[in-house]
Order: sequence, then structure tokens, then C-alpha cells
Amino acid sequence: MKNLLLISALIFTISCKDEKDKNVSNSSNAISSKVKSHSLSLENDLSSVDGIKHEYSKVNSQLVEKKLDSVGFKYECDEISGNVVYYSDKGVLKAIKHFQADSHFSSTENYFVNEGKPYFIFKDDTVWSFDGGTPEKPITKDDVTEQRFYLVDNKTIQCLEKKYTLRSNATSNPQSENVPNKEMKNCSIAELQKTFDVLMKNKERRGDVECTDGL
Repeated sequence: MKNLLLISALIFTISCKDEKDKNVSNSSNAISSKVKSHSLSLENDLSSVDGIKHEYSKVNSQLVEKKLDSVGFKYECDEISGNVVYYSDKGVLKAIKHFQADSHFSSTENYFVNEGKPYFIFKDDTVWSFDGGTPEKPITKDDVTEQRFYLVDNKTIQCLEKKYTLRSNATSNPQSENVPNKEMKNCSIAELQKTFDVLMKNKERRGDVECTDGL
């Protein structure tokens, strides 16, 4: 009888200890989960220019290293040819690249996306024209305009622009990274937002299409 009481007391003690350890473990896991979740939210903070730059840099590195899945389509519309590429990571859309051109103009729009909304847009436009020379050996120049838009909830918090010219006969042309950015006076993204909406609407398209409304 005495041994039975001792065994019962021992089992009760062990049970209490296991329950306590379990509670401590659950509490520790909950704290760890909160810390991890908080850490992730900080890592992907897209409410500031610095946070957007960090996320853009990460996704752009994946693009350069070809680590993202890609699908898209090409189109012809009113003498303008273009193509659209959608980049995703494990089924989650990360970026859209939209290129279009005619005989003297080309434009590339890169939309970096989080939860279906753009947080950074990089637009690169080039207009080329003849700039002297001879019919046999003409000189051309490219007038380049780069625009960068930092967005929070579809509203710009900063927009930058740089312009420079590239000449075919120049021994040294300006490099984009050496041209200073200037704050834009007009930060409207109304037209870009319309284009983005059309791109999202057509994200299931594949192959070649005649014309896409809005592009």
C-alpha cells in the first residue's frame, strides 16, 4: 500500500512536471513564432523608401540570377510591338516587365509587386533620332529618361527622374549610375496604374496576340 502511494505520488509529480514543461515549451514556441513573424514583417517593410529599396534589391537579384519563374505573351497593336513577362516565386507574383517599341521609340516598365500591388516602378524610355553624319554613315542619338516611383498603397512617397543622351559617335557616353537623380515635380502614376491594371487583367495570356486593350 505504501509502495502504491509512492508510485502514485511519483506519477503525479512527473505528470505535473511534463505538463509544466509542455506549457513552457508552448509558451516558448509562441514567443519564438511572434519574434519570427515580427522579424519577417520588418524584413519586408514596404512603408518606407529604405524598406522598398531593400525588397526591390532582393527581388532584382533573383531576376538577375534567373531564380524566378517566368511566363508571358507578345502583342502587336497600332504599329507598336510589345511583350510582357510575369515573374513569380512559388506561384507568388513578384514582378512584371512590359516592353513596347515603334520605329523611333522604346519603353520598358518594370513593376515590382507585393500582394497584387506595385510598390516600386522603374520606367526607362528611349527616343532615338538622327544627329548629323552622312547618308552612308549617319550619326544617331538616344535621349534616355529614367523614372523611379516608390509607392505605398498605390500612392507615391517619392519619385525620381534622370535624363541623359547617348551618341553613336561619342568616345565616352554617360553611364546611368553616374547621372544624378532629381525629384520629379509631377508624381502622378495614373497612366502607369492603368497599364498595370491591364497587365494584371491579362496575366493568363500566352503566346502572340494581335492587340491588347490599354497597352
